[in-house]
Amino acid sequence: MAIVTCDLFDAHPRAQSCDLQFRSLGRRKSFAGKIRTIRCHEDNQLVKETLAKPSDGEVLVVDGGGSLHTALMGDMIAKSGMNNGWAGVIINGAVRDSETLDTLDFGAKALGSNPRKSAKDGTGERDVAVTFGGVTFMPGHYLYSDADGILVSEYPLGT
Repeated sequence: MAIVTCDLFDAHPRAQSCDLQFRSLGRRKSFAGKIRTIRCHEDNQLVKETLAKPSDGEVLVVDGGGSLHTALMGDMIAKSGMNNGWAGVIINGAVRDSETLDTLDFGAKALGSNPRKSAKDGTGERDVAVTFGGVTFMPGHYLYSDADGILVSEYPLGT
């Protein structure tokens, strides 16, 4: 079933709506799931490790501080997430391999792209509240994404 964030918001006006305008990547243009989070800066080791673990359709929200200097996800990490059951990824930062990402049955949104690799030191935090675009993304809350935007709710919204 396709997610329609406009209809969800009309029915649930207390849901949070993210103000940032993301680039949509991947063939899965609408996706939803429980939120998991990472806060990191120009280092994607935690992203790689997290998406390599099995998921039951969660959405990984990565707060890269809005940096477009290095990519926090590329096609290999996205394929790992797709193969491990993740619904998608929201990245407040950059990705790489965007043309290949567009061929995957995976949901991805990012601010932009950059071919530059990130560090692999493992710095950052996992499963913490992250805030950007006027929304606080809490682990365990629910995220809904489609072409019109991103909604967040502490409880599941009827789809």
